[in-house]
Amino acid sequence: MSSSTSPSRRNVLRTAANGFGALAAEYLLQRELSANPLAARAPHFAPKAKRVIFLFMVGAPSSIDMFDPKPALTKFAGQKLPASFGKIVSQFTDGSTTLLPSPWEFKRHGQSGLPISTLSPHVAQCADDLCVVRSFYTESVVHAPAMYQVHSGRILTGHPSMGAWVTYGLGSPADNLPAYVVMPQPEGTPEGGTPCWSSGFLPAVYQGTLLRSGPSPILHLKPPEGVTPDRQKNTLELLQKLNKMDSTAGDSEHAARIAAYELAFKMQSAAPEAVDLTKESEATKKLYGLDEDRTREFGTRLLLARRLVERGVRFVQIYHGGGPVSIQWDAHKDLVQNHEKMAGMSDKPVAGLLRDLKARGLLDDTLVIWGSEFGRLPMSEGGNGRDHNPHGYTMWFAGGGAKGGTTVGETDEFGLHGIGERYHMRDFHATVLHMLGLDQHKLFYLHNGRNEKLTDFGGNPIQKVYS
Repeated sequence: MSSSTSPSRRNVLRTAANGFGALAAEYLLQRELSANPLAARAPHFAPKAKRVIFLFMVGAPSSIDMFDPKPALTKFAGQKLPASFGKIVSQFTDGSTTLLPSPWEFKRHGQSGLPISTLSPHVAQCADDLCVVRSFYTESVVHAPAMYQVHSGRILTGHPSMGAWVTYGLGSPADNLPAYVVMPQPEGTPEGGTPCWSSGFLPAVYQGTLLRSGPSPILHLKPPEGVTPDRQKNTLELLQKLNKMDSTAGDSEHAARIAAYELAFKMQSAAPEAVDLTKESEATKKLYGLDEDRTREFGTRLLLARRLVERGVRFVQIYHGGGPVSIQWDAHKDLVQNHEKMAGMSDKPVAGLLRDLKARGLLDDTLVIWGSEFGRLPMSEGGNGRDHNPHGYTMWFAGGGAKGGTTVGETDEFGLHGIGERYHMRDFHATVLHMLGLDQHKLFYLHNGRNEKLTDFGGNPIQKVYS
């Protein structure tokens, strides 16, 4: 039989993939891997955290209405921003509008007395677990580029996301579940789209694996009707033999693809149990808000995140908001309606996640991050909304060695600019890597003749967050 008519091993593999379901094709078949690329690896030094849950609030919540109180906004309500601040131009406003006070009251909570607004009554009860950093900044007033900077350190696409870098550096202790999981809003992805969880120039195995909402977060886990476990095992053994026949010295691609099939086989038994929420107690479901219509969907994803990290998943990225503007924190008009809707959907589930992790002893080494692409301006837009503010905004950390009940950094009296110690996304990423025991300068990948890093030429870990 000539080479033009003989069945190629690649085609045999692709045909066999149908027997493992679309999951293998979607998640694993297309990966260009080295052998065991996700095997757990030791960190560079003793870590404070072993895993990450990143809660990303799509559209940008207003820091000055949630975690950064500004009495001056009430005192000078209806007046223009002082001329000393200069002309502040955002995406839709030119800086000429008047100051808008916060519609919500701030109260101090916990033994730490951390100020949190009435917009977040449930998270407020977890105040002593939060390290609130108020002076982050990004470099674009447009959603997508700012999202790319938060996720990958750059405002342009093509660079690996933080989750990809973390799994590249540490691998995963779970050999039967994805290392990096992404759960978007069911109504749609954030404006930045797939580059937010891309592996960029890293091997594709480090890209985030999407899980959908609903009772079956992972599609096609069940083998086709009539395909028994023994039949699948026999197929794998045949593929292994073909691999040995076709592989050449130094060529790890074929072996890696076979390993990918083996992982898909393992997932068929492990993943259904991991995503089965029926085994959770009614008290736990209630803690996450699964008993209420407005919190059920987001609470389900956060409960699923807890189940995944306790089974070894390294990095879970969850989006609250996405798709239509009506399901985003993008309050260009009617700030009250928008934020009360979005906070009402997320506040109880987020607090439930923190409490559940803490009760199970997981919060000590699970780093939970809450943040977005930027904040919102102190001036009004359209009289009752706020435009984008990348100059100074809040993200908070909990668990994983974060110093709870503290604030780090500050913004000016109106919450416009970070003042004193301002923190770039390089500093944010350097901090997360450090808490995971990774040296930002030792975590690199040779690309186009340059040792590329998440923090580019380097960031400064924010020691006040964890020391």
